[in-house]
Amino acid sequence: MEPVPVNIPCLQGNEKEYLIECIETGWISSEGPFVREFEEKMATRFNRRQAVAVSSGTAALDCALTSLQLEKGDEVIIPSLTIISCATAVLNAGATPVPVDVDPMTWNMTTAEVRKNINARTKAILAVHTYGLPVEMNPILQLAEEYGLRVIEDAAEAIGLDCHNKPCGSFGDLSIFSFYPNKHITTGEGGMVLTDNDDLAERNRSLRNLCFQSKKRFYHEEIGWNYRMTNLQAALGLAQLESLEKALQRKRGIGNLYQEELKDCPGIQLPVPQTDFSENLYWVFGIVLENEDEKETLRITRELAAAKIGTRPFFWPMHEQPVFHKMGLFNNLHLPISEKLARTGFYLPSGLGTSNEQIKHVAQTLKSILQ
Repeated sequence: MEPVPVNIPCLQGNEKEYLIECIETGWISSEGPFVREFEEKMATRFNRRQAVAVSSGTAALDCALTSLQLEKGDEVIIPSLTIISCATAVLNAGATPVPVDVDPMTWNMTTAEVRKNINARTKAILAVHTYGLPVEMNPILQLAEEYGLRVIEDAAEAIGLDCHNKPCGSFGDLSIFSFYPNKHITTGEGGMVLTDNDDLAERNRSLRNLCFQSKKRFYHEEIGWNYRMTNLQAALGLAQLESLEKALQRKRGIGNLYQEELKDCPGIQLPVPQTDFSENLYWVFGIVLENEDEKETLRITRELAAAKIGTRPFFWPMHEQPVFHKMGLFNNLHLPISEKLARTGFYLPSGLGTSNEQIKHVAQTLKSILQ
C-alpha cells in the first residue's frame, strides 16, 4: 500500500478551465471578475447578504474581529480547544480572549461554559465549529441577545454543515470560512467573511485592502492589511463551490465507512454521528483514546507513521500555549476536557481524495496496533 497522507484534495471540476481563463485574460490579481462572482455565490449559498473574500481563514478572523471595533479591556469568549488563529485574532483586535472548556463528545464549546464566563467586560462570543459537528447555535444566540453580545461564527471546518436546519456560516453578526486544501472548498489558501450587516461588510473590505480610501487612496485613517484574494484563487473556489454537494456526500461516506470499520474496536471513542441539531459532516475523522496516557497516543501515531499513514493531533488548548503564558495570559487556568482531548485525540486520513481502499487499510492498521 502506498503512503496514505492525512489529506488528499479533490480537483475534478472546472478548476483547470477557470484557471486557464485567468491566464488567457490576464486577470490574475484581486481585481479579477472571479473574486466578485465567488463572493456573490457564496453569499447566496449560505444565506448571507454580503461576502468578503480574503487571503486565508486567519485573515478572515483578523478582519472580522477588528471590524467590531473592540477596545482594550474588552473580552471575547472562545473555545480553548481550537486553532491559535482564534486567540490571536482577538488579541490583534485589541481585546482579550477568554478560553472556555468544551463538551467531551462533540468537542465544541457549550452554552453553559460560555454563560459561566460572561461578565461586564464581555463583548463577543467566537463560536468555532470543530472537526465535523457544530456548536449548538440557537442557545448561543439567545445568550448573546440576553447580554447584548456580538457573535462571530467560525465555520472554517463546517462548509456545507447544517445546524438547526440552517447552513453554518449563516449565524451571528459575522461568519468566517477557510479555503485551505483540507477544507470542503479549497482555493489553496484563502478565506471569506460573511455578514448581513452592510456596514460591517464595508469595514471588512477596507481592512482587507490596507484601508485605502476611495477619494484619497494613499491617505490612511486606519491600519489594515493586504489580505486580498487573487482572481486565480477565486477561480478555484468557484469551481469547488460548484462541486460542493458531491464533496459533502463523499465526506459523509468517508465518515460512515470509518464508523463501520472501527465500530468494534476497543479503547477508542469514535465521533458522534449526530446530535439533536445536526448530522456529523466528518470534516476530519477524529478518535479519542480511552487510555489517558499521552505517551500511548504518541506510540500509536508513531506506529501509524511507520506504516506510512498520516495523522494529526487534536488542537493544543489555548490556555496551555507557552506564548500566551509569556504574555501573562491564562496562567493557572485548568480546563480538564480540553486538556484530555489534546493529549488523547488525533484524526485519521479523511481528505476528499482518500479512497475507500485506503480508509479500510488505515482502519485495519489502527486495529492491529491497538490490539
